[in-house]
Amino acid sequence: MKVLYILLLGLLFGGVHGFCKPVLLPQPQRVEWTAQRFWLNVVELKGKEVCQKELTEWLQEVGCEVRTTASRSIEVVLVDSLPGVYLNQEEAYRIQAGNKVLRIEALADRGVYWALQTLRQLVEGSGKKKYIQGCEITDWPAFRVRGFMHDVGRGYVSLEELKQEIKRLSRYKINVFHWHLTEDLAWRLESRVFPMLNDSVNFGRYPGKYYTLEEAKVLVDFCKAHRVLLIPEVDMPGHSAAFRKTFRHDMQSREGMAILKLLIDEVCETFEGVPYLHIGTDEVRFTNPDFVPEMVAYIRNKGKKVISWNPGWKYQPGEIDMLQMWSYRGKPHKGIPVIDCRLHYLNHFDAFADLVGLFKSNIGGVREGSDDYAGVILAVWNDRKVESERNILLENGFYPAMLTIAERSWRGGGDGYFYELGTLLDAKHAQEFAEFEERLLWHKARYFKGEPFAYVRQSGVKWRITEAFPNGGDLTKVFPPEQKTDTVYEYQGKRYATRLAEGAAVYLRHVWGTTVPSFYTDPQPNHTAYAYTWVYSPYEQKVGAWLCTQNYGRSEKDLPPPTGKWDYRESRLWINDEEIAAPVWTASHRIKDNETALGNENFESRPPMEVVLKKGWNKVMWKLPIGAFTTEEVRLVKWMFTTVFVTPDGEKAVDNLIYDPDRNVKR
Repeated sequence: MKVLYILLLGLLFGGVHGFCKPVLLPQPQRVEWTAQRFWLNVVELKGKEVCQKELTEWLQEVGCEVRTTASRSIEVVLVDSLPGVYLNQEEAYRIQAGNKVLRIEALADRGVYWALQTLRQLVEGSGKKKYIQGCEITDWPAFRVRGFMHDVGRGYVSLEELKQEIKRLSRYKINVFHWHLTEDLAWRLESRVFPMLNDSVNFGRYPGKYYTLEEAKVLVDFCKAHRVLLIPEVDMPGHSAAFRKTFRHDMQSREGMAILKLLIDEVCETFEGVPYLHIGTDEVRFTNPDFVPEMVAYIRNKGKKVISWNPGWKYQPGEIDMLQMWSYRGKPHKGIPVIDCRLHYLNHFDAFADLVGLFKSNIGGVREGSDDYAGVILAVWNDRKVESERNILLENGFYPAMLTIAERSWRGGGDGYFYELGTLLDAKHAQEFAEFEERLLWHKARYFKGEPFAYVRQSGVKWRITEAFPNGGDLTKVFPPEQKTDTVYEYQGKRYATRLAEGAAVYLRHVWGTTVPSFYTDPQPNHTAYAYTWVYSPYEQKVGAWLCTQNYGRSEKDLPPPTGKWDYRESRLWINDEEIAAPVWTASHRIKDNETALGNENFESRPPMEVVLKKGWNKVMWKLPIGAFTTEEVRLVKWMFTTVFVTPDGEKAVDNLIYDPDRNVKR
């Protein structure tokens, strides 16, 4: 495995000219490298005055002097077309970097801006010896919508934090921020027409926390400056308890509709210049058949396009401007552009396995966008209270997932959809994922120091998983024919089958059950699985360990594990035949409640456990029983385990270890 990583690193960072290639994310569509270098000491800006301010600020950041005359120049040229680009040309660009001239070609401002984000990643060297390696890059996005969403109705994220995320993610060509402003628990946008809507007495969580109209306008301008489309959402007619509590009217009533139109006037004025308004329409019983058509027409007459959730109100082409598919039931509609949000809820993701699924899968069931397929949004829905902004990002794996979807939505591709491919790191995708993972971790180390980014290398973390079943049992019920069973053996009157798995986390049964494929094709309750591996350490060393058997979703009322237990299923862990005790859980409540935040149940929210690995091979084994898939204590039981050895601070995987359940690696 170490040989594989060395080869991958050589391919990634080396080249035929003997120089180190920059680490780009997302990887551009086409790149050709040359042996030339464009030095960033003194340059002149020429050509169209597009993104001149941003280019100047970037050059100053890297210590490059900008003069009106210089021997080297950066030229910006707006062109009518870019040969070879057949999708989303308004965001496409070409960079040609030589010894004397760095030329940027694009059709529009956004293309120049995305070229600048690539230039940021192209900078090599240090001090006054910074340069851009000679290259020709032709690049464009596969999908025109590449975004993220915060449900600030159920939670609250400060304006400064939102700006930080928008700025950071725009550097990875994320171009949409979906702002879910209203919910049952709170109406987070100030209303000067109806100030009682923001009264703390009408809030169910974080009373008094809302965004002023001026703050909303600031974010509109901030998004524009970073070429990010802001999509505000006012959820209607469902998810509107805060509205009903304030006005004592349902939105679908005539009185409610009259109030809502006045609020829409205020919202549209606040978000002047923002082309879309999202209106929700999901998870509600429609009692007024005129409500949705009337509201859509009202908003459109104010010059805005309208987005709605699907499933939700049933539209015909032309009746709505865009649909956002949620849950596996979301369906594409011919003639209505769709945004894919199905199974892309980060509040249910684990840190490792679901990220593999996200990387492998395509968007909306297609490999590239079209008139009918706009793109993707990853959503953070915290039905359960989350105590801090940092925990929202940390426990939801926000940045690792966003960089993964930045790659997939820009590059396109993927071999199938999330609920077809599942989350296993299979042999077909192992090398491609390992190459991406190296880039992801390089960017973590360089650009996310101190940020909540709980991800380390999981490629090469290999397991054997076995389950006992009675003699005569049908092996295909455990592993179907297309999933090779490596070993079948008998022990104490029972037959056992084992199969390899790879990754720091493995779902035996996914949080969404059999909707998303997992290790077992037909997982059954009341079974016990065993997962084991051997870990080679070149010397005795004290390391950290990330360990879990249940990733606690941020939208469930689930109770913390019992004192002294890993979970409610009696899971157990041994390292070198010594049982490892569960952590001391910080939460001990026994009444389920959405307003009681998670404690340290998930590994991200506690320091790595201290483990001593001896020199040579170390045995690691999990016993993983599964009772029912839904219990009184945990609604969505995740039959899974997470194990990876990390540095004591949790920043990196311990890089001198080999995980091999068969101990075949020669030392």
